Amino acid sequence: MIPVFEPEIADEEKAAVADALARGEISGSFGRYIPDFERAFADYCGMKHGVAVSSGTTALQLAVRAAGIGKGDEVLLSASTNIATALAVIYNGAIPVPVDSEALTWNLDLDLLESKITPRTKAVIPVHLYGHPVDMDRLMEIANRHNLIVIEDAAEAHGAEVRGKKAGSFGHMNCFSFYANKIITTGEGGMVLTNDDRLADQLRLLRNLAFTKPRFRHEVAGYNFRMTGMQAAMGLAQTRKLDRIISQKIQMAAWYNQYLADIPGLTLPHCEPWAKHVYWMYGILIDEKEFGMNRDTFAEKLYQNGIETRTFFCPMNLQPCLQATEGFRQEACPVAEKLWETGLYLPSSHSLSEETIARIAQVIRNIRP
Repeated sequence: MIPVFEPEIADEEKAAVADALARGEISGSFGRYIPDFERAFADYCGMKHGVAVSSGTTALQLAVRAAGIGKGDEVLLSASTNIATALAVIYNGAIPVPVDSEALTWNLDLDLLESKITPRTKAVIPVHLYGHPVDMDRLMEIANRHNLIVIEDAAEAHGAEVRGKKAGSFGHMNCFSFYANKIITTGEGGMVLTNDDRLADQLRLLRNLAFTKPRFRHEVAGYNFRMTGMQAAMGLAQTRKLDRIISQKIQMAAWYNQYLADIPGLTLPHCEPWAKHVYWMYGILIDEKEFGMNRDTFAEKLYQNGIETRTFFCPMNLQPCLQATEGFRQEACPVAEKLWETGLYLPSSHSLSEETIARIAQVIRNIRP
């Protein structure tokens, strides 16, 4: 079976984790690996502060909390995203408002954004879907005009760029995931980046149970969202490989584009001229009429041929747990719904060879009626 993704865990990662263990850096409260990882990843993205946490989900939740967003506030976000983006909003008592996708990049449609703003709107969370960045220059102009906080969800976009500037460096806070299938990984883990000293202090306070002095007196209710030193050691080793991994991702996508280009019924991923797409996952859309079968049948036939796939995300406007949230606005998101019905991603490991990708493409040709 060719899996959707395989992380790279090599001698460098093993040695770093072993060194963290030897130093006793088994928790998230002390040691050098956590600050070293935070500094290295923040520097890579061109940001002042990095705050390492236990997951991409907790990174988002922490950022929403640090922004002061709470009960009754509305947060605009990409309709097509992992549920974690919206959960970070509802965990803080606020209301997620899905913004439909645009047809080319599958990111939130900036032409719709301003029409969703109400007096209760406090923030926007753009998601850089599957590695293609949102046009953050345009989004920031809209947000600044309406005095909105911007929290980038860059969980899938390590190293992506907008006109030469890194995704995850535009917003007031910017959140990354280091889950096992992300471009770089710590197994579980995440990070919030910010240039704001006050927000950085707040993020660090809240992630560690909001300990102050005296130690066991707590003025605010914090969280235990700490990353361990062992994870940070692995993340530091992975960060040193990030440019090479991204180059391999881009090559992987180029091979897919080459071998799939002339197959009717497939929509391949688009890349805007101003964007650096890092292809966290190589996603395609299946036109049932033109290809001759629907997405689910297509996926089953690939599986029978030893090729694993994953469907696109169920959009936020269709999520039962969000629809049950008090004050939830039922927004029409027809493009995101079509992506959910027709989209899947193919095996997307950066280590895939041209030979393997050519073989996947040949299977796709062979199963087409």
